[in-house]
Amino acid sequence: MLTAPTFRSIEGAYIALLELATKEPEHRIDARGNAALEVLGVSFKLPNPRQRLPFLAERKVNPVFQFAEALWYLAGRRDLEMIGYYAPSMQASSTDGIGLGGSAYGYTLFTPADGEKQSPFAQIVELLRNEPDSKRGYLPVFSVKELADRTNPDVACLAGLHLLARDGCLHMVCNMRANDLDCGLLSDVFSFTMIQEFAAIRLGLRLGTYIHTIGSAHVNDANADRVRRVLNEAATRSAPTTFSFRAMPETTSAKTISEVLRHEEALRTNQLRYNAQHVQRLDLEPYWKQVVMLFELYRQIQHDKTAAVDPVLLAALDPGLRWLMKRKWPACIAATSGSAQ
Repeated sequence: MLTAPTFRSIEGAYIALLELATKEPEHRIDARGNAALEVLGVSFKLPNPRQRLPFLAERKVNPVFQFAEALWYLAGRRDLEMIGYYAPSMQASSTDGIGLGGSAYGYTLFTPADGEKQSPFAQIVELLRNEPDSKRGYLPVFSVKELADRTNPDVACLAGLHLLARDGCLHMVCNMRANDLDCGLLSDVFSFTMIQEFAAIRLGLRLGTYIHTIGSAHVNDANADRVRRVLNEAATRSAPTTFSFRAMPETTSAKTISEVLRHEEALRTNQLRYNAQHVQRLDLEPYWKQVVMLFELYRQIQHDKTAAVDPVLLAALDPGLRWLMKRKWPACIAATSGSAQ
């Protein structure tokens, strides 16, 4: 087979890559103090990029962070203040404690370069509107200039995103110079397919396939125990847990992203608190109301230090998001104890 293998969801690709890297590694490496098993030059295809979340109890994926990072990218931000709240470990990658560099992919994609009026993303959208069959819709992210400082802690892992409009669909090929298969892969695919879906909406196209390619695909020794538990779960369960994922509303625009982030900031800084009725009254599509609900539940966990989150709000989440929240946070388990949720 000369094309990338196809998986119904990111979960299947994730498990297959973990098995490959841990059971058939090509190399053992120790780059920048991170000992790992590695395979070179791997890829996979997702025919439905909306199936961007794995449902594995041992992995305990955090959907709050996934949406926060995707929105951070879509807004073209690089500030540590927001993303560091959801992932404190990212603070170690900042050279000034204020912003991030190479890993702030959204800043590179959605912010106009010096002397430019349009962002690279906007330029590619305009190109594809005028030349639907173009092969030039490539958005580079990694730059060799990032290597000038050998002590740089934050070099982009994303080489670039290639947008291709074909037969009424927007396809995307993602090129990674490297991927931590247990951690970075899941977050990257979630955010990049969100960017793909946002671009498809801007172009009035259907969401096409997503292809993910990796130069160095590796599993760090530090994550080896969890990887073994994940693979054991996948091998011993009777059937995978599956949930469908909503389509991003066709009305989604940069203004929508800004509005959602306005609520996110108010909740992150504990200026507001919402119940399910408050969220339902917001001037947002149901898709984005779900995201605001996630941010409110996380506010309760982080700021209120509650033993059990609001059960009504938790019950209002889509089943897949609720499943993930209950596996990730004890306060969500407590909120539904004794129920069939």
